[in-house]
Amino acid sequence: MASGRWETRQVALLIYTDDAADERLDDFRELTTADRRPDRPGGRGFVIAEGTVVVRRLLTSRYRVRSLLGTERRLAELAPELAAVDVPAYVAPAEVMAKVIGFHLNRGVLAVADRVPRPSAEEVVEDARLLAVLEGVGDHENLGAMFRNAAALGVDGVLLGPGCADPLYRRSVRVSMGNVLRVPFASVPEWPSWLNRLRDKGFRVAALTPRADAIDLRALPGEVGPRIAVLVGSEGHGLTEEAIASADLAVRIPMSSGVDSLNVATAAAVAFYELAGRAGSSEAGGEARQVMGRG
Repeated sequence: MASGRWETRQVALLIYTDDAADERLDDFRELTTADRRPDRPGGRGFVIAEGTVVVRRLLTSRYRVRSLLGTERRLAELAPELAAVDVPAYVAPAEVMAKVIGFHLNRGVLAVADRVPRPSAEEVVEDARLLAVLEGVGDHENLGAMFRNAAALGVDGVLLGPGCADPLYRRSVRVSMGNVLRVPFASVPEWPSWLNRLRDKGFRVAALTPRADAIDLRALPGEVGPRIAVLVGSEGHGLTEEAIASADLAVRIPMSSGVDSLNVATAAAVAFYELAGRAGSSEAGGEARQVMGRG
């Protein structure tokens, strides 16, 4: 290993290794082998973070980190965060990392954590003012981008309907820049009837669709309601007719002639931005929750 090791070692379990066969690295092994992927359903139930930004968010999240693997340079960048955790951080050359994980990792660092129990849909909804409700978003990159947009644009939680991918799949975590670890999410138990529960809690459900009879987002009134749920469908087919019929209103993004659609994560970002400003204030949402609590 290089001799220029950290002058101040704040990590109690900093471990140097040059051995790609080191059994202590097994949590990171062969990440490109589909039937061994530890973050897939039926796997070991891990959350895998890549790169300093995403690993930093994992280290400060509620997920219990098991270990890290990285080059000396990348782990040194994380020294302030690593000072607060008592986990092994394996330092290895890039070529050793590539042999372990099965590909060259440009970002230079990985962290593995155990999953934690998901909140219920009721818990995600409880204090939310703006929600994203997804149906059939099965592409991991689109889902990750959706969470990144949600975090950036003030969405309080994400509800996953049928056909949605796993937000904690490695690619989703990476594309979200770790925001799937920050934005609360839950699966919806019954679909689409559970949308009535949102309505009972004071939400207006707005279905995002390109169809011509939908309301132009720009034509919505200044305040749509104290609480809004944006219903978003799959990249190819969009929302099912059943889901649209269960919404309070159908909305569309006006587009230039010759362009009939946007990437689903991009379309959702436009809707989040627009509808966040059309929801009532947080004080109004709080009053609505108090009234419902008394009822």
